[in-house]
Amino acid sequence: MERVVLGKPDVVRSLVVTLLAAEHILLEDVPGVGKTLAAKALARSIEGVFHRLQFTPDLLPSDIVGSSLYRSDRQEFEFSRGPVFANVLLADEINRAPPRTQSALLEAMSEKQVSVDGATYRLPEPFIVIATQNPFEFEGTYALPESQMDRFLLRTSIGYPLRSVERDVLSSHRSGEPVETLGPVVTPEEILATQQTVRDVRFDSSLVDYLLDIVRATRSTESFRVGASTRGALSFYRGCQAQAISAGRDYVTPDDIKQMAVPALAHRMIPEGVFQAANRMSVEHQLGELIEMIAVPV
Repeated sequence: MERVVLGKPDVVRSLVVTLLAAEHILLEDVPGVGKTLAAKALARSIEGVFHRLQFTPDLLPSDIVGSSLYRSDRQEFEFSRGPVFANVLLADEINRAPPRTQSALLEAMSEKQVSVDGATYRLPEPFIVIATQNPFEFEGTYALPESQMDRFLLRTSIGYPLRSVERDVLSSHRSGEPVETLGPVVTPEEILATQQTVRDVRFDSSLVDYLLDIVRATRSTESFRVGASTRGALSFYRGCQAQAISAGRDYVTPDDIKQMAVPALAHRMIPEGVFQAANRMSVEHQLGELIEMIAVPV
């Protein structure tokens, strides 16, 4: 992935950690900095199905999960699968679709299945949603509800590259899209085995208490009107285990917890007296200060 996502090792690590934790990620940044490229790079690096879905105000839930179509030759209804049936789903500009359409992803992200006309269909595994949104342009957009934000393990941004890196980007695109040259380096079966290994990563009881101290602090401080949920705590826990695996360890350290805390929790909280659409930097700053006040186990 780093062959095409130049100068952004933290973004690549976040995507890999999210995949290993069997969770989902929200890339929030201005257009044109490589959000779609990063998603494509991950998809091409695994032997899986990749679908890109452009969210628009007229997108319907059936455009995501699929619908039942009547087959006149058989005189029966047949379920036509939507783009959500993929290993990697890129939900591009997810906040441009209305809440009813956004909610079509909730069951898929949480249960890895969809229910249509009384029937339940399992999604292929592994399954990861990589959603993108522009945090500065709000005309014609619908803010993601708390219930959906809570289903993303991480929220991160890519940012502008360094001048030297941007020069390399210009050079690498002379003969086409470099991402098209990537080939799979891992199979879905290997990813599923690694995801199971992540759950076996050792998490010392003192570190579990440290993680819970951070979670409970988000609920008790006067700075936040809404703190991290139990689902958020579990995602945070899994993220720390995946972070350890990505660093080549079979045990979690306090640094894993501190590194994961802000990207794993900040998007789940609403500060007091601040509009949700404009609170990211404020929440991340307040959360960082809160974490520094909590004693780290030795």
